[in-house]
Amino acid sequence: MREPAWRRTGKTPDYRFSLANERTFLAWVRTALALLAGAVAIDQLAPEIAPTAVRIVLCMVLALIGASLAVVSYRRWAHQEQAMRNNQELPHSWLMLGMTVVVAAAALVFAILILTRP
Repeated sequence: MREPAWRRTGKTPDYRFSLANERTFLAWVRTALALLAGAVAIDQLAPEIAPTAVRIVLCMVLALIGASLAVVSYRRWAHQEQAMRNNQELPHSWLMLGMTVVVAAAALVFAILILTRP
């Protein structure tokens, strides 16, 4: 893979900030992996938690959100890095609010499924 063109623009930021940005990216990737693992776990370890169709939809939603999060986290890392290189304000991200809503909604759905399980 070749280096993106934006890495040759601006001034190289302090390595501490670049490494902090990378750690944040890796934390988002871990969250994406956790969502994928949760989808697999629900499908394989808790087949009785909901009717098959509902369980499959829940697992697919979690897996798709995990995959999307992996892609969005790379874009977020790149935009942050570009802003630091060009001495600009860091861009706003909807990612934190979005993930908060998604995780809260998933927790609510699973709590209801657990409480109403026969």
